[in-house]
Amino acid sequence: MKVVVGLGNPGLKYHHTRHNVGFDVVDELAKRMGVSVTKDQWQALSAETRVGQEKVLLVKPQTYMNNSGESVRAIFQFYQEALPEHDLIVIYDDMDFAVGNFRLRQQGSAGGHNGIKSIINHIQTSEFARVRIGIGRPAPEWTVIDHVLGSFSRTDRKLVDAVVERASDAVVFALENSFSLAMNRFNTSPS
Repeated sequence: MKVVVGLGNPGLKYHHTRHNVGFDVVDELAKRMGVSVTKDQWQALSAETRVGQEKVLLVKPQTYMNNSGESVRAIFQFYQEALPEHDLIVIYDDMDFAVGNFRLRQQGSAGGHNGIKSIINHIQTSEFARVRIGIGRPAPEWTVIDHVLGSFSRTDRKLVDAVVERASDAVVFALENSFSLAMNRFNTSPS
């Protein structure tokens, strides 16, 4: 079983903001797989599907970003046969990458991302796969909070929509093959 978690904040107020690109990728995956991420459990919206013989759970935590780990922990407590180190893929926004870039990573630190900090804290490991979607740095007059909770410009939204497509391709490839093969095939250079 694989658990694919897109990070974001619930509610229309945050729809398509920079912080919600993880939700955008999960929505694209659900569309491709013909499911709706609407089942309300584990403080999340989820959908169960299959990729080949593998059961896949698509998840959008509804805890707000900073408490994402509560939802992820509940899922792994429920599915005790699943192990985060092998079965978890987390998709989230990353200011260290320019808009239009994304990168797959096997493990690592939270890098200042509160959603990832919460997950590491709640599942007690930093060894899980990540798909980091570039949202760029805030303009000098903006705070980090204003930046991540803000919407993309029209130009940037086109770049993000293309990255959501490519990141979804990468996740599907990882589910069909392996995350390490997906890293070799899909990683782009940060700019």
